[in-house]
Amino acid sequence: MSYSPGILARGPWPLDRVSSRWTGATYQPSPEKDAAADRVIAELRDRGSPAHDGVAARLTQFSVRDGELALELEEMRWALRLIGDASGALSVLCVVRDHEGRWLAGRRAQWVASWAGVWALGAGGAVDVGEDAALALTRELQEEWSVEPERIQVEALLATPSDMTMLIGQAWLAPGAEVTRDHEHDAHAWWPSDPGDWPDDAHPQLQRMATLLSTDTPV
Repeated sequence: MSYSPGILARGPWPLDRVSSRWTGATYQPSPEKDAAADRVIAELRDRGSPAHDGVAARLTQFSVRDGELALELEEMRWALRLIGDASGALSVLCVVRDHEGRWLAGRRAQWVASWAGVWALGAGGAVDVGEDAALALTRELQEEWSVEPERIQVEALLATPSDMTMLIGQAWLAPGAEVTRDHEHDAHAWWPSDPGDWPDDAHPQLQRMATLLSTDTPV
């Protein structure tokens, strides 16, 4: 299923109000898409990236009912998310804020598969096979920044122009919490609570998303 770009469902929801059901099916791309994914992986290897292919999640359906978000997922080739048409591949993004409302930003290393050399918010990545998508938010946060949130919620499900679907979460850290970046980032900073005060190299897409998230009060 292909989704029009934009917000598909708007929360917030506690993590236990977001469920994932794996269908047991595997998405079969066209030969052209498979070949495009092969080329992307080859290019990554040529520039020294350790990125490897594998299996991840694709969103097939979703529903919002009685204050709950339900996701239906199937397996798909991981590398398909890197081509121009991502075929509904599901990723998670957990934006991170400190007790003063500042935003954690990390500059992606030059060798990574996506957003190489670009500043990004928080932690994100693919949903592993069989994984609960909501719990992937906290997993990515631990893997990329070695920190546990004081509180966290799921904010939205959205679709990008490249036919990627994304589950967006927002986490808040306790006073005094310290982050340690992983090898996929070569720098990090705490950006001001007002996205309008962010540095010039902040991506406009991130500013728009942060502005939207700033309108909500944490649960």
